[in-house]
Amino acid sequence: MIKGLYETHVYVKDLATSIQFYQQLPGLAPCHYDEERKIAFFWVGAPQKFMLGLWEMPEAERSSRHFAFECDKNWILHESVSFLHSLNIRCYNFLKDGIARPMVFCWMPAVAIYFDDPDGNVLEFISILEGRAKPESGVVSYDEWLTISKED
Repeated sequence: MIKGLYETHVYVKDLATSIQFYQQLPGLAPCHYDEERKIAFFWVGAPQKFMLGLWEMPEAERSSRHFAFECDKNWILHESVSFLHSLNIRCYNFLKDGIARPMVFCWMPAVAIYFDDPDGNVLEFISILEGRAKPESGVVSYDEWLTISKED
């Protein structure tokens, strides 16, 4: 029986650059490095719960991927954008409307903000919200979600 997703792997151009990038993210801890195979692993959250693998690969073998990190709702809403900006990482919402603010996917519901790693992989900070899903409402700002979710 599946209990969760244990690991995911992404291919990167330069392992050293990617290690430097990922070790800045809160909740990631280096757990294994293999210089010969050009692989680095990070625990995500608690050790041995989830793992991210970075593999240095030639450009012909790389393609961009997407994955999301589960985070605290309040951190996403109040700190994630300034945190990413402090690291000179551009963030954006799902609508890519030029406004760097978390948005709510009403079909889940969940609040999220996006950013890219040095290789163009699309990363996301996400938190599932309380309340009933409202897929008909699409993707909205958190303030709009608060109004919509009170309509029950």
